[in-house]
Amino acid sequence: QVQLVESGGGLVQPGESLRLSCAASGHTFSDLALNWYRQAPGTGREFVAAIGRRGDSTLYAESVKGRFTISRENAKNTVYLQMDDLKTNETDIYYCGAASTWGRGTRVTVSS
Repeated sequence: QVQLVESGGGLVQPGESLRLSCAASGHTFSDLALNWYRQAPGTGREFVAAIGRRGDSTLYAESVKGRFTISRENAKNTVYLQMDDLKTNETDIYYCGAASTWGRGTRVTVSS
């Protein structure tokens, strides 16, 4: 069973950047397609980005295209989400998902 642990969240000002990481274990990492979702309190989980097993295919929510970049490093069993030009309404808990499993999330707060 895959386990996922997110990290890298924090407090930033609008327009700044953060890089989230998600470390996976318990499964052959290169067999996993991985996703990032986000969720604000009282709302549903929103798709952010996805990456294929080899890292050569990616998909983004329209709202983050051109600002966010998903990548993976199979040698480190880690997937990343580089978030640039963050906006205040992107204050959420960000979750990594794979194989019907989710991590516990990492909190991102964008505020001046």
